[in-house]
Amino acid sequence: MTQKDQAKNFGLLYTKPFLIKPLRQSTVLLSPLLFVYLEFDQTMTSKSNPNPDSLSIAYNSANFSRSASKLSNCPEDDGIEIAFAGRSNAGKSSAINAITNNKKLARTSKTPGRTQLINFFDLSTPGVRLVDLPGYGYAKVSMALKSEWGKHLDDYLRNRESLSALVLIMDIRKPLTEFDNMMLDWSDQSELPTIILLTKSDKMKYGPSKQVYFQVKKALEAHASLVDVILFSSLKKSGVSEIRNTLTELVKQNMSNKLD
Repeated sequence: MTQKDQAKNFGLLYTKPFLIKPLRQSTVLLSPLLFVYLEFDQTMTSKSNPNPDSLSIAYNSANFSRSASKLSNCPEDDGIEIAFAGRSNAGKSSAINAITNNKKLARTSKTPGRTQLINFFDLSTPGVRLVDLPGYGYAKVSMALKSEWGKHLDDYLRNRESLSALVLIMDIRKPLTEFDNMMLDWSDQSELPTIILLTKSDKMKYGPSKQVYFQVKKALEAHASLVDVILFSSLKKSGVSEIRNTLTELVKQNMSNKLD
């Protein structure tokens, strides 16, 4: 029996010696002695379910999706969201712009606390979003408005199912503020993977900045969900590749867990 006849018996399409392509979902390599069947992983052929192992995220693809004043106004609660939080004037918006290589993506201002809404940015990887949370603690607004922001921020953090990681922004000159520690306690209790960006590292010499880095790591040794602490400067772009790689690994892990 010829190889072409063998292919026909298996319901396959013969193309050339030793290679048979499937009519549907399997590839068969044909040798004179045996058939080897290799099933396709459907997640590798679907754009909506990329293979986590080969995932590469284009952070410069980020584009504004929508703003929300409260949880009910947020996008549909699915996919993977990475939230950026930090005290006002810590450089949160500048950090997001540096990571996405887009100076105009997240609104920056000389007046701290101008981010009053939850802002969503879509990436080209389907279902993956960056989220810019309202700054806290500095804005010159009424206590009533601050309380309103806090209520909606808490609602998002506690009830958003797609929230998969937290990037906590700290000014390296003023790390571990009361707000920072509050967020860290919450992320630890919630077992939410957390990355700390020590921003404005260009404001200090390397030696002192490295000293702060080690002090922060030591202070948070008991934080089980802390993934990494990164020295960061949006001005000099230092730490950008590190945070991108760390975020990509977290997205891969999250996708793998959902596939399992």
